[in-house]
Parts: sequence; C-alpha cells; structure tokens
Amino acid sequence: MAPVQPHNRCRRCCCCLFSIIWKLLLAIIILVGLIYLIFSLIVQPRAFKFSVKEAKLTQFNYTTTTNTLRYNLVLNFTARNPNKKLNFYYDEVEGHVSYHGTRFASTDIITWLNSFRQYTKSTNLMSGVFSGQRVVVFDQDQVSDFEHDKKEGVFHIDVKLYTKMRFRLGDYIFGDNKSNIKCGIDVPFCSNGTKLMNAFEPTTCDVHF
Repeated sequence: MAPVQPHNRCRRCCCCLFSIIWKLLLAIIILVGLIYLIFSLIVQPRAFKFSVKEAKLTQFNYTTTTNTLRYNLVLNFTARNPNKKLNFYYDEVEGHVSYHGTRFASTDIITWLNSFRQYTKSTNLMSGVFSGQRVVVFDQDQVSDFEHDKKEGVFHIDVKLYTKMRFRLGDYIFGDNKSNIKCGIDVPFCSNGTKLMNAFEPTTCDVHF
C-alpha cells in the first residue's frame, strides 16, 4: 500500500478546516437572523416621525452689491415616537437650511445639555432659530427666483436635520445611531407685522437611518 503523500494530507486538512469555518459562519448568520426576527416580532420597532409644525420668516433680504443674505427664520418641529415598547434618546439634533441649493444657516436644535428621553406613543416639540447674515453668491437665475418668490410672498426652504440617538428597551439602553431628516417647506414671508397673504402648511419630513 502506497504511503499518503504529505501534500495530500495537508490538502485534506485545509479542506476540513475550510468546511468547519464555513459551517460555523453559516450557523452564526442563521442565529443572528433568528435573533433579529424574534426581536422584530416582539418589539416591532418603527422609525420616529418628524414634521415642521410652524414656520415664521420675518427677514429674508438679499443685497446683490455685497452678496449678503439677511435672514430670520423660526421653525417649530414635532417628533413622534410611534413605538409601544421602544423609547428614544435624542442626544443631538443639528439643523441646516438652504435656499435653491445654497446653505445659508445652521444651528443646534438639541445638544447634550438639553437632550431628552422620548417615551413610547408620545410627541415632543423642538424649535430652531436661524438668524443673522451671511455672504452667499447667487447666480442670475437664483436672483431672478429670489425676486419672484419675494413678489409672491413665499420662499421655498430646504431643511436638513442630522440626529444622534439611542434606544431604550426596558432597562437596557443601546445604540449610537445617526439619522438624517429632510423637509421641503414653503414659508410665507412676514415683515414688520404685515399680514400674511398665505398660511404655512405643516409639512411631514422624510426620515432616513
């Protein structure tokens, strides 16, 4: 009987080891899938809902000679937790506003100093104030759009919010999740107490984890 060659023995050992690793990996994947399925069935996690409830724009003037935009925009948001068992912790919420693709202001809506826990089936209010002036360069088309919107008395503002959140299930707090929220809102312009020609319509935002 011919002796087993060393290289054949080595090949068989490698195949055996590969087979064991593959089976172990497959078992881990199946186990993780089962845990996630059981967690989903029990907890039934749902993403939070976000909307712009109120918007007040009392200053929005652009000077072409200096390319300066002066603005004063106040936004009131509502955040809704639709879950029955999952609580949210809002650790940070950062807001950015843009006009025709040009960002002109940013502010902190929520910081670690005023972070809060949102309980199940509850709604909380948040507010953001965007006020000041900034040098922005509008091209001719943007200037034309600005003059048109000013005449109409309504400006379309794009709002983006970036959040840092954690979750709570019972006594267990987990996660360090980030999400972004996008809202396109049409804000009536009101200056010096003048009566609004158009009323702001509350707008539901898109939430992406």
